Amino acid sequence: MAQRDNKKRLGKKHRQASTRPKKGRAPRGTPTTGAVDPRKRKVLSTKRAAAEKAARVGKQSPEREKRKTIGPGAPPKKPAAAARPSYARPADGIVGRQTPRSENVAGRERIDEEDWRDVELLASQMVTETESAEARELPLIAVCGRPNVGKSTLFNRLTGSRRSIVGDEPGITRDRIYGEIEWMGREARIVDTGGVVPDDEALIPAEIFRQAQVALDEAHAIVMVVDGRTELASPDLELARLLLRGGKPVFLAVNKMDTEAMNAGAENFRRLGFRNVLPISAEHGSGIGDLLDEVFDVLPEAEEVIEEPEVMLTENDEAEEDESGPDFSVAAGASMAPAGKRVRKLRSHGEYESRETKIAIIGRPNVGKSTLLNALTGTERAIVSPIAGTTRDAVDEVVERDGHAFRFVDTAGIRRKGKTKLMAEKLSVIMARKHLEAADVSLLLIDATEGVTALDANIGGYAHESGRSVVIVVNKWDLMTKTGKDGMRLFDGKPPADQKLYEQEVRDKLKYLDYAPVVFISAAGAISAAGAISAAGAISAARAIPAAGAISTSGAISAADGKNIEQVFKKVELVARERRKRVTTGQMNRFLEKVDFQRASVPMNKRVRIYYMTQAAVAPPTFVLFTDKDVKMHFSFERFLGNQIRENFGFIGSPIWFKIKARNKKKD
Repeated sequence: MAQRDNKKRLGKKHRQASTRPKKGRAPRGTPTTGAVDPRKRKVLSTKRAAAEKAARVGKQSPEREKRKTIGPGAPPKKPAAAARPSYARPADGIVGRQTPRSENVAGRERIDEEDWRDVELLASQMVTETESAEARELPLIAVCGRPNVGKSTLFNRLTGSRRSIVGDEPGITRDRIYGEIEWMGREARIVDTGGVVPDDEALIPAEIFRQAQVALDEAHAIVMVVDGRTELASPDLELARLLLRGGKPVFLAVNKMDTEAMNAGAENFRRLGFRNVLPISAEHGSGIGDLLDEVFDVLPEAEEVIEEPEVMLTENDEAEEDESGPDFSVAAGASMAPAGKRVRKLRSHGEYESRETKIAIIGRPNVGKSTLLNALTGTERAIVSPIAGTTRDAVDEVVERDGHAFRFVDTAGIRRKGKTKLMAEKLSVIMARKHLEAADVSLLLIDATEGVTALDANIGGYAHESGRSVVIVVNKWDLMTKTGKDGMRLFDGKPPADQKLYEQEVRDKLKYLDYAPVVFISAAGAISAAGAISAAGAISAARAIPAAGAISTSGAISAADGKNIEQVFKKVELVARERRKRVTTGQMNRFLEKVDFQRASVPMNKRVRIYYMTQAAVAPPTFVLFTDKDVKMHFSFERFLGNQIRENFGFIGSPIWFKIKARNKKKD
């Protein structure tokens, strides 16, 4: 048999790339450019070029490279660090790729997930409840002292809840935090103040001192807290002199006395000049009973408050509310309510009398949330400063308008995890989301000078997913329209902005909030008329504690001075009413007959036939769809049906939830 020559055949079957692995041979470890998908060849060749270039460039200096081979003279090797998980992405090594320089990008800055888990566990134990409106008639107890002596720990111990943020970092508490306590059948209010440093002329310490002075003016009794494990500091001596001049009953609580052997050291603090010196341990609860006995002995007796009976809604009330909204008349519930007092009846997942609407002010740091709270309430309830992250604890205030109470809650600025370092800041971010979930309406605040950012969209998503009604508030609009002699804006020299075009831009970037109304305001104008108090002025005024109201009158602001502040109240009341609107089943069935579902772009396997639909709950409006099969509703069909419902029934500012109940679903 003649031998077959080794000449390569030219048949179609044998026209294969030379890089293809032959039968019986092991595949190559590193694929070459020709053996990969054509779409990935460019990426692979770029990686190879970058690797060859890195191999040619020395990692260290020639002297250090030579030192490795010497042996005895070589420096000792450092112990290998603990193995850490790699977060590098496949495309991070590509030459010329522009990766953002952000701390939250994986591989740049590692996020300590363990710290966040600890903070989330602590936040789950904290509460969002605030004092009721009826409790304002109770006597008030003020807790004060220098930073990091245990005031917030004592406040949480007395109220029996985790309301105030507690940590080892000094200066966590800044605004006034109110709560309620009960002791031996008697009730009282208590206020937690920030750490007082009278001699500090910085902006935030001066504002904390001013807020504490307001609480001391309102209080009937004062508890000054000192650290029993440290020596007396100059802030303790200065604050003691101010309190003794005030003429109100003051009790000195020597904190951190964890054992009975340490109680004798509390006598050293009598040189402050106080008669009532009590050793306590706010962390362990020792000595708290003696302190409360002494404090409640000097408090005035509270007036007896007659609780109003609950007003239940009847069928006639429901029908009337469905047609024309809530009933404000005196006749509705006049037999059960006091004479001359109007009763407002609203529903939210049940039937009850709504006493107040809770509104959470949310947004990025330093967009004007505290300024808006002060403008809405007409007070200087929250500390305002140009420093981002000033607000830590949530600050709330109640405003009565037209027989309805609005409770505005100023939350801390929500930021990304990679931008949050301190424990107090992490906890304040988580608590801001908890206060948002506990509210009825959310005011999404946007800085007009910076526009809608990605973080604004994320924060708005929190409100949308939690089912809160949303009002988009564009703050600092006066800066976008205020012009100089040349017709250009003062702060950046650009042409003035058009409100309609700006609103359209907001709608384009927040498409999922197309149901939320937009309000353009300027909250800072409400404060400019009153005049901001400087740091030195706040200290000089706060030293005169006997002159009650020395600061509260000079720092009072009027909500009418701000631009479009009144529109915020109108929009909040509108979305709160729409949030609790109820549509009857008959109206929904007649609505379904008119809807052309062929216009909805839904895949065939996700299409369902709706037999009928009913509203199961309000706040947010929740509809149950009875369908022919049990499938998850496609997002496009959900959006289409929601838009059709809004065109016919409104539901302004409130998200709409849907639930599917299949008729032929198998029972477990």
